Amino acid sequence: MKRILVAAAVLLVAGTVFVRGMASGWFGEHEAPGEITKRRVPEKIIAAREDAQKKTAKGIDAEPGKQILFGDLHVHTTFSTDAFLTSLPILNGEGAHPPADACDYARYCSALDFWSINDHAEGITPQHWAETVESMRQCNEVAGDASNPDVVAFLGWEWTQVGRTPETHYGHKNVVLRGTADDEIPARPIASRGLAQQAMTQGLPTLQAAAIGIAGGDTRYNDILYYLNERIESGLCPDGVPERELPADCMESTTTPGELFAKLDDWGHDSIVIPHGTTWGFYTPAGSTWRKQLTAAEHDPQRQTLVEIFSGHGNSEEYRDFRAVAFDDDGKAYCPEPSQDYLPSCWRAGQIIHHRCTKEGHAPGECARRAAEARALYVEGANAGHHAIPAATATDWLDAGQCQDCFLPAFNYRPGGSVQYMMAIRNFDEPDGPQRFRFGFMASSDNHTARPGTGYKEIDRRENTEAAGVIDAEAADLMAPPRVDPAARARPTEGLADSLQAFQLMEMERQASFFLTGGLVATHAAGRDRQAIWDALDRREVYGTSGDRILLWFDLLDEGGRAVVPMGGQVEMFQTPRFSVRAVGAFKQKPGCPADATEALDPARLEHLCRGECFNPSDERKRITRIEVVRIRPQAHKDEPLEDLIEDPWRVFTCEPDTAGCHLEFEDTQFAGSSRDALYYVRAIQEPSPTVNGDSLRCERDADGNCMEVAPCYGDFRTEYQDDCLAESEERAWSSPIFIDHVRARAGT
Repeated sequence: MKRILVAAAVLLVAGTVFVRGMASGWFGEHEAPGEITKRRVPEKIIAAREDAQKKTAKGIDAEPGKQILFGDLHVHTTFSTDAFLTSLPILNGEGAHPPADACDYARYCSALDFWSINDHAEGITPQHWAETVESMRQCNEVAGDASNPDVVAFLGWEWTQVGRTPETHYGHKNVVLRGTADDEIPARPIASRGLAQQAMTQGLPTLQAAAIGIAGGDTRYNDILYYLNERIESGLCPDGVPERELPADCMESTTTPGELFAKLDDWGHDSIVIPHGTTWGFYTPAGSTWRKQLTAAEHDPQRQTLVEIFSGHGNSEEYRDFRAVAFDDDGKAYCPEPSQDYLPSCWRAGQIIHHRCTKEGHAPGECARRAAEARALYVEGANAGHHAIPAATATDWLDAGQCQDCFLPAFNYRPGGSVQYMMAIRNFDEPDGPQRFRFGFMASSDNHTARPGTGYKEIDRRENTEAAGVIDAEAADLMAPPRVDPAARARPTEGLADSLQAFQLMEMERQASFFLTGGLVATHAAGRDRQAIWDALDRREVYGTSGDRILLWFDLLDEGGRAVVPMGGQVEMFQTPRFSVRAVGAFKQKPGCPADATEALDPARLEHLCRGECFNPSDERKRITRIEVVRIRPQAHKDEPLEDLIEDPWRVFTCEPDTAGCHLEFEDTQFAGSSRDALYYVRAIQEPSPTVNGDSLRCERDADGNCMEVAPCYGDFRTEYQDDCLAESEERAWSSPIFIDHVRARAGT
């Protein structure tokens, strides 16, 4: 018996050690940076691209002194925690996609001119930061002549902040650095304090982690356990220590944007901070607006000069006057009634409960009371409010919470974070603080599989968007929140945040219908080199596209008809402003990959990275069908309604059916006599073409436009893996604004 007890004790200890060792990542490996293919794109191909653009520009009498270069300034690899998670087999993942993949993809698959790496700082260990820096240096070394590189790789990271309330939420910002030398970069990326603290304290629970490692079989599960423990071991940097005196192996963090800007100032390196996902309601609390960031404490007009207007997470351009929640005189949130074009999710919660209640045969008064209770509980639950309705499915919610008339909108749209909202508001409380945002507009992908510039072809929804879902029903049971039965009464959501994993709180599958292949940023640059691209970004002479490489010029003209202020520029005047717009559609794509890609990459790597499809332009261009002009006249006093100030569209011009492009001029005869500042930007709209998730939820509407039934494009097994959920949409390009300050307004007359 004694021997049996000893043996049992030994087995128990050994099992405990094994389980803890499994959870601690003993059986996994470090996520390595990968090997970059050391072959530059031939100079003759780069020269041919430039010559083709010059020829096109000449045909439309566009500015010949600069070239338009296309890039992606929002790219994640599996050095990011969320990207690592979606690389797992249980989520249809393809395995590791390290920085080397991103470099090769930008060079050979998407044929970009520039890109940046922006992994989440909250998941970057000191070792991964050192490897990221070295990978970017190697990517640039392969580019050849620094004055004429085939592609420029910028170093950066994402500051990923999420607040639970509108007052504490600032959102996500990418930091892009000009240089990559030791004296041009900080010692470490700067993370958001809240998520950094979670990273230090929250790995996978021991038993769950061990179970995944054992049951998964695939070594990828052991690798993520190793990764999570690496992150925990790095630890947070101590407070109150100057940046240059901090330990080399800690994670630095800040709570607010102002603290981030202060640390960047302390380092003193050239950087640009780019907000993104500003209308994405997946993590943005209902009721959030950008007004609290228009202060001297939370905005740096020297660094925060651009805003991401479009990405693979949708469009953030358009302002609407609807809100997901409203606030009473005491500041308490409540559920607003639906409007003609917007159904609040909290209101839909009440409709679902009312329908269930009626079906069970309860009295009308009782069902009305339960519907009101459901609306209130949804509001109390904030971004987890959908859990208030037991067993509600993605189809139950119809199109609640969505912008019904926006172009490819972000999920659960938050208008208070829209770019138009930002451009229209003013701060009247701080005489010495920033009175306005003056952002240039750009777009990028926000891709999480190391694929910069995925929008060149509308294919491979699973690989080229973030629509990663569980592989089968068994996996769904493992990953989903505990199952509950449908009920005709809502339930409180208090305490869910403590009992569920972060993504279990969110509407993961419902938002899969809103993921897109992503956009691009375009620069009007004086050359192909790093400094020329940086200078264009710095002066805001940039624009964004929804993925296609549309050519766009937008200029303010002088009295002689010469272009004197390009997009992104700022000027004071009182005369009638006159503008010029030129736009040319993107090249139609040929199937497959060009010779430079197939010669540089072996077939297996070409398939793994590019899925056998690269940027492969034909000689035929798509048509620009119209030009839309948006005019915004910023607030003259704090309570001035924004609906009267955002004129979208202010003017619309139909283009001739000519693939050579569209050229027009227009003026604002109202400006001179208005004594008001104004800004103008244009949208170049391309002919309709098939787009991944182009119809998001695919609503069937009644005669009044109400959504009666939806057919979501799921990220999980419920939608066929090869289904790209294509629908027609009008790809477009957004110019940066031209800011015209009225001289009389400056003088206060």
